[in-house]
Amino acid sequence: MRADLHTHTTASDGQYAPGALVRLAKERGLSALAVTDHDTAAGVEEAVSAGAALGLRVIRGVELSARELPNLHILGYGFRPGDTPLSRLCRDLRAGREERKYKIADFLREKGAAVELAEVEALAGGEVVARPHFARVLVRRGYAASNREAFDRYLDTEEFRRRVTRFKADAPACLEAIRASGGKTSLAHPYQTGLPDRELEALVARLKDQGLDAIECFYPKYTPEQQAFYLELAQKYRLHVTGGSDFHGEQVKPDVALAALELDLDWLPAQEPV
Repeated sequence: MRADLHTHTTASDGQYAPGALVRLAKERGLSALAVTDHDTAAGVEEAVSAGAALGLRVIRGVELSARELPNLHILGYGFRPGDTPLSRLCRDLRAGREERKYKIADFLREKGAAVELAEVEALAGGEVVARPHFARVLVRRGYAASNREAFDRYLDTEEFRRRVTRFKADAPACLEAIRASGGKTSLAHPYQTGLPDRELEALVARLKDQGLDAIECFYPKYTPEQQAFYLELAQKYRLHVTGGSDFHGEQVKPDVALAALELDLDWLPAQEPV
């Protein structure tokens, strides 16, 4: 199937509402789409319903941030809706993000880049406030020339990561919450962990033992060598292959378009509107 299994909507830090993203995916010729917002599944039911109306398979998804490493992210697919271990974990994660937004505003003020939190919240549209929302306001107010510069100068520095913290579960807890809710799991963009190949392989082996089902082998920023290595790891550890664009919309990530990857999705649970 021509699929993109890694996308974001206005439920977290994406540009498009869930229904609008599904329509865009249909226009781009996709046959399957996973909506994987950060630490929330708030947009998935709208997306699943829109997909059913358009004849596009939409997979319930989420992207959880694990605490062991700054960019260790676990993708969840095909979980049950309603009150589940995953929905309860997402509730706790959202509370942590709510607390963090005040820390971010204070940090930026100290750095001479004062932005009004109300403006950031308005941009987020009442959903989860995330760093890309702050980045867009920093650009709007002239503190950075681009979202990338806003991250490099303010929102992704070593000092920022040390001082501006939030609640995260560890990777085993993320994996268990997804699996206990009927879902499947995948390791997102492994290169972002920053681990050398040998250490990354050891991490994949541990995660496999803890319930990892797949690894994201296709991603727009991979080098050919990275892609080949991740495919090798998938084969070695008998993991399924996933892939996606990490699409947020052109206003958030101007250089990232929706992907149309030929992927085997038979191992993922079927999804029906609630």
